Amino acid sequence: MKLFKSAAVTAVLVLITSVLMAPTQAQAHGVSMFPGSRTFLCWQDGLRDNGQIIPYNPACAAAVNQSGATPLYNWFAVLRSDGAGRTTGFIPDGQLCSGGTGGPYDFSAYNAVRSDWPQTHLTSGANIQMRHSNWAEHPGKFNYYVTKNGWNPDGPLKWSDLELFGSVTDPAKSGGAGGLNYYYWNAQLPSGKSGRHIIFTHWIRSDSSENFYSCSDVAFDGGNGEVTGVGPGGSTPGPTPTVTPTVPPNGACTATWKATDNGWAGHFTGEVTVKNTGTSAINGWTVNWTYTGGQAFDGSPWNGVLSGQPPNVSVKNATYNGQLAANASTTFGFNATGSIPATAPALTCTSP
Repeated sequence: MKLFKSAAVTAVLVLITSVLMAPTQAQAHGVSMFPGSRTFLCWQDGLRDNGQIIPYNPACAAAVNQSGATPLYNWFAVLRSDGAGRTTGFIPDGQLCSGGTGGPYDFSAYNAVRSDWPQTHLTSGANIQMRHSNWAEHPGKFNYYVTKNGWNPDGPLKWSDLELFGSVTDPAKSGGAGGLNYYYWNAQLPSGKSGRHIIFTHWIRSDSSENFYSCSDVAFDGGNGEVTGVGPGGSTPGPTPTVTPTVPPNGACTATWKATDNGWAGHFTGEVTVKNTGTSAINGWTVNWTYTGGQAFDGSPWNGVLSGQPPNVSVKNATYNGQLAANASTTFGFNATGSIPATAPALTCTSP
């Protein structure tokens, strides 16, 4: 099972490249990054090193065949400028995942009724940290819904299929607008859920009528945020058994460094790949390194938790990517101030 990554499947540089290659962007944006929305996970699934979007996932591929890659270059722009908090009677049944047809891009292909969209695997009743892109920042309220027990996953998603399970206003954010930063808040998932469901998030701006919409396909099967159906190794979505890992000894992981000049003097973007080099699963990791040139962080890392500040840096796994099977890997990224070290720092990785 492929672990969820809030960073792109490819290097953080590809994010910058893909945005530069994309058609003109809308001016305000944001969809759910965890649990991942259809557009966000399909973007991750298809994004290649050269900035092209060529999906592996069959549902994502069908959507691109229908409407082209432009919607995925704008994965964060599922919006209506005239939404004004309206729900039933405004966005038609069967069009919830696209926000209807009045937005700046054609997301109608992402309303398709299919069982093979990328899925996030969760545990009913668990507490999770929900994350929503703040590609552009706005004050407002997030209402989040889940499909009712007994809903028909083989039919169009309707407002009557949804039940509200939480709301938050002006939540905290991981960093400034743009890139892969996000708003975040803790939420308790509803109990009594099993199998396939959709979590629907409606972001209602308080300073304008613009609203944003996200459909996230989930499976309540005892998962801890793992994602299937993304990338060349993505598996067919479906119930996945809970696995209790056998934890190998300390040091059964490695960390490799990549840094890119992002064109802004005195700043750079870094990405670290963590790999389990042991023969059994690990359940948590920590990466350490030392800066010698006065480098610092510009905001919080994504896909990792900063636990030691420069010059002696320490980054631990996030809640959803600490469990790595043998030979599996994950990445975390960050924006930094200062110059890229002339010699890459020596990274150490340890597991519990």
